[in-house]
Amino acid sequence: MSIEGQAIFRRAELLLGDEAMGRIAQKRVIIFGVGGVGSWCAESLVRSGISRLTIVDSDRVAVTNINRQLMATTKTVGQVKVEALKERLLAINPSAEITALQQIFNAETAESFQLGTYDYIIDAIDSLKDKALLILLATSLSPQGESRRGAFFSSMGAALKLDPTRIKITEFWKVQGDPLARALRKRFKRDGQYPKRKFQCVYSDELLENKMPIDPNDRGNGTIAHITAIFGFMLAGLVLQDAVAP
Repeated sequence: MSIEGQAIFRRAELLLGDEAMGRIAQKRVIIFGVGGVGSWCAESLVRSGISRLTIVDSDRVAVTNINRQLMATTKTVGQVKVEALKERLLAINPSAEITALQQIFNAETAESFQLGTYDYIIDAIDSLKDKALLILLATSLSPQGESRRGAFFSSMGAALKLDPTRIKITEFWKVQGDPLARALRKRFKRDGQYPKRKFQCVYSDELLENKMPIDPNDRGNGTIAHITAIFGFMLAGLVLQDAVAP
């Protein structure tokens, strides 16, 4: 790495030390969903020294993404989300290995992602069905031993929130006040299929209401940047805390 490249991570290095930064650089991370939560998570990881990152999302940047998604601007509308984000991440660290996959994670594609080859799997998926599947598959991996492959972290719903002080991290079955977590638990119980191990989630127990009618062409609930960004940063923080642990 060039002198300039080394300087990118100097402040992180001061805090964490050479050995920890070396471990961080070797970790392989995959993020499913790079919208309001996943995009900020990706940026935080790359700025912190993660250099082997796969980002997965099938969508293109829409005008309605601009208020909360990192790579969404008036200049990137219409671009493939993962490609726009990849360009941004490489502008931060040109030496990073960023794999951009414009794909959907679902039952038909799940095997192709080879989840067992990643040290960290991050779930920022909106679709209930696909999110449930990722949770089941990711928690069936065992993050034990020297490789610690398959550590898994998940984001619950970040919409209809405004108060940053109510964002928390807890184990999935302890999440309270979040409709997405409630729907996931109901689905697991209905199907008789449960996560094979515990996993940490970022969530908020706040639940506001939309003050305007939902556009039938854009069914998403109201969302704002500081909330989705904090969700993403907290997911990145979980990865980094684990990665620097002895």
